[in-house]
Amino acid sequence: MPTIQPIISPTAWSSSHTIASNPDFWKALAQTVLPSYVNTCRWFAGKARSQTGFSVQTIHTLPLEDGDVAYLLIIEATYTDGAPESYQLPLSFITDAIADRVALADIPDKGRLAKARLAGEAGILVDAIYDERFRHTLFTNIYQNQALQQPDGQLLFNKGKGLEDGDNRLPSRVLPVDSSNSAMVFGEKYFLKLYRKLFRETNPEVDMVAFLTDESNFPHIPAFGGSIVWQRDNSPDITLGMVQRMVPNEKDSWMQTGDYLNDFLYAVPQRLFAIREDVFEKVELLGRRTGEMHCALYKPDADASFAPEPFTDEYREFLIKRFEDLLERRYALLIDNYTKLDPLAQRLAWIFMEAREMIEAFIDDFRKRPLDSLRIRIHGDYHLGQVLATGNDFVMIDFEGEPESSISERKIKHSPLKDVAGMIRSYHYAVSAKLFNSVETDGLTSEHLQRVSDRWFYLIRDTFMNAYLDVFGTPHALFKNNYEINFLLLVYLLEKAVYELGYEISYRPSWVKIPLRGIFDVIREIEKIRLSNGDYVPEVPMLQTALLNSQRP
Repeated sequence: MPTIQPIISPTAWSSSHTIASNPDFWKALAQTVLPSYVNTCRWFAGKARSQTGFSVQTIHTLPLEDGDVAYLLIIEATYTDGAPESYQLPLSFITDAIADRVALADIPDKGRLAKARLAGEAGILVDAIYDERFRHTLFTNIYQNQALQQPDGQLLFNKGKGLEDGDNRLPSRVLPVDSSNSAMVFGEKYFLKLYRKLFRETNPEVDMVAFLTDESNFPHIPAFGGSIVWQRDNSPDITLGMVQRMVPNEKDSWMQTGDYLNDFLYAVPQRLFAIREDVFEKVELLGRRTGEMHCALYKPDADASFAPEPFTDEYREFLIKRFEDLLERRYALLIDNYTKLDPLAQRLAWIFMEAREMIEAFIDDFRKRPLDSLRIRIHGDYHLGQVLATGNDFVMIDFEGEPESSISERKIKHSPLKDVAGMIRSYHYAVSAKLFNSVETDGLTSEHLQRVSDRWFYLIRDTFMNAYLDVFGTPHALFKNNYEINFLLLVYLLEKAVYELGYEISYRPSWVKIPLRGIFDVIREIEKIRLSNGDYVPEVPMLQTALLNSQRP
């Protein structure tokens, strides 16, 4: 707990004249306590920005079972540059008189804001997630589908199908893991995520999980148990929290794939190529589960937020604009950092830069080509780390979407092949990271490692894709035909690999060859399309694959 002077107020925490209506108290809290406290919190995303202050914008009151109250504060952080941010901070006042009853001694320092004396009563202001009374209140209100009226709108607690009868009172605890949100566990059966950074519309994760559970009965996610939403007239709903069923898991699929790769890795120096049969079985199963997830999200009779949509000109221009901006920044990064790359990465980078006109022609083709496939809501940030291995099956998690996109952008409908592209890129990373960064392969040339990793990756990619597409059958409204599937998959694979390139150049230069190889694979396929369609244009150079055989570009 930061060392600051206790906050003193003549107003009681909970009485007929509560602290909620005392602006001086909240002003003092915002000015003397929040700057030091909030900047110690893992969930606060503004630490690196130049801050101008904090303020308490909204105060929601939650009556507790024992007659006390807790407050859900909506605080605002402002900055020298850029837009302000809103955060959720639940607050309890643990007086000396009840400290033993609510186990104050068990509340960690990171949950303690400041000492206070309110109406002569001494105590400590704490983050209410560490107050068992508050956790019980949240869960009970969700279980009972309560609506609590507030001075500014209402708090609506929604119960989902994943919450079972008879589970209205369960022991609870706070998960000790620090993250961008706060997590509470109830009866070791339910997981309540309290969103800290707030957005002025519903959270896409809650929308997706509720839809998959309540509308589609999709079993391979942690089932939706309920949500907490702040509703106001003439304003978008704001999601404050969500309950899901807990899922026992061995590890995520990134770790599981790494384990599978160990056998492969140990065989490579012996010039052996070995993949266990159960590896293919797991990849096939994940392909099927991915297809089933997308089938569950395909509901032609759903409301507008989930109903399928065509490839409109507006959508294409959105995607093209984002990709062209991304491409421009990545070319600039490559030029600035070219000399820092290893020889293989330099050759791949040179091919990428030489293929710029071909990529631009492909983008123009995407802008004009007739497309009859459909778009739906998708996971949006799909990779091996977002899939839990549960015994002999898989569970998909974290439906919040791309972290760097706005909430509105995360709700845009895409072809489900965008998720597929994310998983394919994840498999490529898994094998490349394992082979290029292991002591077992230190004595092998990068060219040899590239050939071996490519062989493993192509086998796994095709296994995943075949199992995925088998789920839909032919024809299916989401995909007009195989030609459109191949074309759209290239669009999303190229976007994903170019996106990855920026992170690797900035933070892991030795890994730059991984997204560059992914880009190379895509533009090689683009060239095949050009040639098979008779679209060869002399002014657009062919792919300079011979550069890979040179010692230097």
